Amino acid sequence: MEPEEIKKIFTSFDAKLAEEIAKKSEIRTFKQGELIMKTGQYMRSTMLLVSGLIKIFREDEDGNEFFMYYLKPGQACALSMICATKQATSEIMAKAAEDTEVIAMPIEYMDQLMLNYKNWYYFVLETYRSRFEELLQTIDHIAFRNMDERLIFYLKKQQQTFNKNIFTLSFSEVARELNSSREVISRLMRKLSDKGRIGINKNQVEIINLEI
Repeated sequence: MEPEEIKKIFTSFDAKLAEEIAKKSEIRTFKQGELIMKTGQYMRSTMLLVSGLIKIFREDEDGNEFFMYYLKPGQACALSMICATKQATSEIMAKAAEDTEVIAMPIEYMDQLMLNYKNWYYFVLETYRSRFEELLQTIDHIAFRNMDERLIFYLKKQQQTFNKNIFTLSFSEVARELNSSREVISRLMRKLSDKGRIGINKNQVEIINLEI
């Protein structure tokens, strides 16, 4: 990828950093639904999202998945940066929610970038801060909210992420990502539909008004 293209997506990068990343990195592409990172995997590179959408999950010992947050173009996964720097295994799983393109920066260049480019240093700090705030928000809804409130929070996240009111969503997928059962999610979805807050048509959900 050309440095000018990198700068358009990662606006905090200066020209020299963009040139360095263009020289040292490679572009990788993933199809929708493809696994990008799995739990227990050693990280050989840090990934910067160019296009598409990545879902980040936490897995338990039984393989159950819990949705944590999305990564959008211009963002990077803080946990991949930590694992890459420490040469540790990943504690998360990442999947492509759409066809996705990433810049893969090999871990051997991480220390060099931190030392030589202040805008990379600040980008890493901002990445840590942003992801930490998202995790706190998610934890708040897990620890202090009941399932119907968690479901509304989840639906609002989908609306904000995809920037539209109608999107494809299966009850089984929602149940898996909220660590619930399909029956519970189906009942709560119907409850929201009966109140006129959402519309349901097969695998499509329409957000009408989640603020009431």
